Parts: sequence; C-alpha cells; structure tokens
Amino acid sequence: MRRLLLILCILSLGMSLSTGALADSATLRIQGSNTMGTELVPALIRGLLESRGLAPVQTLDPSTGELLITAHEPNGTALRFEVGAHGSSTGFDSLLAGQADLAASSRPISDQERSRLAPLGDLSSFGAEHVIGIDGVAVIVHPDNPLRQLTTRQLAQVFSGEINDWNVLGGRGPIHVLARDDRSGTWETFRDQVLTPHAGRLTAHAVRLESSEQLSDRVSADRYAIGFIGLASIRGARALAIADGDSQFMAPTVSLIATQDYPLSRRLYLYSTPMRPSPWADALIAFAQSEPGQAVVAQQGFVAQTVQAMSVPASPDMPMLYQQLAREGRRLSVSFRFAEGSATLDNKAMADVVRVQDYLRSHHLLQNKTTLVGFGDAKDDSARAVLLSRLRAMAVRRELARADVLFRDIQGFGAQLPVATNAVDEGRIKNRRVEVWVNP
Repeated sequence: MRRLLLILCILSLGMSLSTGALADSATLRIQGSNTMGTELVPALIRGLLESRGLAPVQTLDPSTGELLITAHEPNGTALRFEVGAHGSSTGFDSLLAGQADLAASSRPISDQERSRLAPLGDLSSFGAEHVIGIDGVAVIVHPDNPLRQLTTRQLAQVFSGEINDWNVLGGRGPIHVLARDDRSGTWETFRDQVLTPHAGRLTAHAVRLESSEQLSDRVSADRYAIGFIGLASIRGARALAIADGDSQFMAPTVSLIATQDYPLSRRLYLYSTPMRPSPWADALIAFAQSEPGQAVVAQQGFVAQTVQAMSVPASPDMPMLYQQLAREGRRLSVSFRFAEGSATLDNKAMADVVRVQDYLRSHHLLQNKTTLVGFGDAKDDSARAVLLSRLRAMAVRRELARADVLFRDIQGFGAQLPVATNAVDEGRIKNRRVEVWVNP
C-alpha cells in the first residue's frame, strides 16, 4: 500500500511538472473579450497558421471560455495558442499580470486601464491599438414582438426599469430585461452609449449572462424579453432599428456598421504591449489586418474593414448638394474619425488612409471625381460648424496627399445629418466625421 502511494505521488508530481512546462511553453496567449474570443480570435489564429502551411491545426476547449489551438512548424517545434474569453476587462488585467501577450477587447481601453498599464507602454498609440473589425451591438426581441424601433432614450428607460411593460411602447405584457455580465465589453458599450448618457442604471431585475449566444437564445424563446448582443450572435432573435438624438432610425446592417453610422456600432480591438514585443502577436495582428484576415472577420459574422463603394438612396431630408452626391456618386464604406479632443485622425483612420489609397488605385479611380465630405457637431454659430467640418475634410485630404492621393473637391455640411446625439461628448465625437464619395 505504501509503495502504491509513493508511485501515485511520483506520477502526480510528474503530471504537475509536465502541466507547468506546457503552460510555460505557450506560443501566444490572448485574453479578453467573449465576443471576440469565442469564435473570431480562434478563427484568425487558424487562418494565420494555415496561411503558413502549418496544418493540421487542432483546437481543444479544456474549460468554458478557454481554447487551446496547436500546430507544428516544419522542424517539429510545437506551437500552442491559448485563448481566454471572459470579458474585455480581463484582457487588460491579464496583460498587466504578465499572463497574456494580447488583449482582445470589444471596446476601447479606458483612461484608467491605460494609466495602470503605462509601464508596458502607451496602449493607445498607433503601434499598440489595432482595430481588426467592426461590430454592432444589436438590441434584440422575440420574433413575434410587434416593436420595430426604439430611441436610445427609450432603451435607457426600458433597461433601467422605468418602462417595464410593453404596452407603453406599443406591445403587450411585462418586459423581461436580459443583459451581459459586468466583465463584458458588450455590456460596457451598451452602458456607455445608452444608459450613462441618459443617467440610467441597469435594473436590479435584469438577468445577467456571460455568453451572447445564451442571451440571444433566451430572448428568442421568451416573447416578453429584450436584450443586447454582438451582431454575430443575433441567431433566432430579431434586431430593432435604433435612433440616437436627431439621427434617423438605423438597423444594424453591414453598410451602416462599416461606416460606424449605426448608433451602437463599435470597434473590435487587439492590444499589444510595446515593452513586451511578441513575433507571433505581430504576425496575428498583421494577418487580421490583411485581406485574407478581413475575410475571416466577415465569415465570423462581423463587419470587415475592406473598402467598398455603396449606393446611398437620395431622400428629401438630405441637403441638396448631398442629394446630388447620392444620385451621381457612390460612398465608400469608410468614415474617418478623430482622436478625442483633437483634430488628429484616430488610429483606425490612419490605417484607413492606406485602405482608401489601395482601393482607388486598384479600381483605377484616381483620375475620377472624388469628394471628401466633412460633418461636425452642433455649434451656436452654424457658419462655424460648417467651417470646422470643412477643416476636418481638409485634414483627411492632407493625410491622403502624403499617400499620393489627391482630392480636389471638399465639402462641409456642419451639423447636418447627425448620426448621434449632440447632447453628450460621445455623440459629438461620432458626428465629427469625414465621408469619401467617388464618381464611377
């Protein structure tokens, strides 16, 4: 008996050492967003490995929210990619603790997180913050719910419990509120874009769920339910059209999310640490930004950043000149936006400069009539709003000129055609944008 116990102890010690060695041999560790980590990040890893001919690729899920992806290099070296999907905030915590090489986040890093992670470098810099796709937070109801649209104010009233019966909104029966958990970037996006601007707090009666898929399935099975999830997780539920402030009601369509006009659109990020560079982290980011990588983003139900030309129906509520643009031209699926409190293009916009340049060249449109159209937030002086919107368009023109792309036609529409409310900073930042129009 004593001999058996000794053998078991030795075996247990050996397994512990082996497990520790395996844990230490991880090729790349990614922690963070459930929205990204469940399907998108693993798909990008597999795409990267397959693009290098490193098949077969195996995927294991040792526990809920954890994935292990393995492959071998030609020389036999084992590659291990560990993915944890427990919420965006956990990615930044893991970076700080040295337990991750990349943080996956479905919302931008907060000021507090950026300050805490400052010893690792400036995580808001162009070299550390990487947008790999666009998503839209979809507000979903049961397919039989007669409601088709809500304003962000009405959403705040519903999710705070101020409105708790569908009769108030044109339906019938009690409202059952479902929400993502506190660690979720989806929750933080919804809280910051819907509840906080309207001084609302989530009702204590809300059912909280870690998984978007679970939430969507619960809503599609409950005719009185309402919830919010990422675009890729709508499944059997039905998404509502949303309006923010004076904007038009917009459904979470691919085109409106690509331009980030949809009120609850959001970016999907990978954050790297300048002070702890990783060749495999750089390789994954480069693949995610490439055309094959963006194809993976689209295949997973998100919106790729690939530039496309879109037809925009002209409508009477548009300024006359904008109606002319809509009738004669096509809008590119890019909206340039600016860093908060700055006239400088943000990190995504700087990457979009290259995308627009490549699109115009590959489609032989450099000699065609092209127009940059600037918009802004409301000002007491409408003439000043128009001037500022033109200056934003000129700032984009300067960046494109550095890439040898010249735009001669510059238009500014001031505070017209808002995509968000001007009552809060978040909305004003969204309204400060520049569109690109081309004549085929």
